[in-house]
Amino acid sequence: MEHNDATQAFATLGQTGRLSVFRLLMRFAPQGVRPTDIAQSLGLKPNTLSHYLSDLTASGLVAQRREGRALYYAVNLQNAHALVSYLVLDLGRARPDLFPTERPAPMSDTAFKVLFICSGNSARSIFAEALMRDLGNGRFTAFSAGLHPNSQLNPFALEVLKRNGHATDGMRSKHISEFQTAEAPVMDFVFTVCDTSAAEECPPWPGQPITGHWGLPDPVKATGTDAEKALVFAQTYGALRRRIAAFVELPIASLSRLSLQAQIDQLGQDAAEKDRSQ
Repeated sequence: MEHNDATQAFATLGQTGRLSVFRLLMRFAPQGVRPTDIAQSLGLKPNTLSHYLSDLTASGLVAQRREGRALYYAVNLQNAHALVSYLVLDLGRARPDLFPTERPAPMSDTAFKVLFICSGNSARSIFAEALMRDLGNGRFTAFSAGLHPNSQLNPFALEVLKRNGHATDGMRSKHISEFQTAEAPVMDFVFTVCDTSAAEECPPWPGQPITGHWGLPDPVKATGTDAEKALVFAQTYGALRRRIAAFVELPIASLSRLSLQAQIDQLGQDAAEKDRSQ
């Protein structure tokens, strides 16, 4: 990155509101987010957010795209990488006392630990936990948690799991704090399966796990008859099953972390496009 470009990027991020928008978009990267969802998550007025997005786009850190009538904003990962590289390699000269050079230990091909996070931990992340456990053929240890967990699992979710042959004994709603203690298992992968959990301010996970966002609408908010609600839960289960079935087929042990992250990003994008087309 050229010095002048870096100066503009740092100046753009040197304001609290713009930095907050950029941080939120990074949590959804490489997927985009609609302005209305950004404003709701950060409590920003539409005109204020519009100025922030305009500045971030002008600096090259964020790009916009249109899908039908909807406008989405996403981090320009190539430019973000160039900015980080400029900070680490040019300004910092890659000094080990400034930038740790230790890398996470290579992944083995056994018992990968995977955590799924959503808001209530009563349906989506519970589906994902059961699917990863049962489709992984012993290669994965699955967990799930919520930012604001419900006291019990949703009965429609339990019915879907039982109908598809998943054991539900011992499954419960759990708060994310259970997995943020020193005694908690170190995760290899952390996935958010709702936009609320992706936008939430969470501390960095120990062990530098690979992360992904597989956002899906909350089936608990479905309205209508019991049959109509049950259909929404079944569709959500199906969408997660497609993602996880593709994920467990990845040659995880033979991929670099960079390649693995790219594969997970692409898997999420492809699945989201398929969901929208159905």
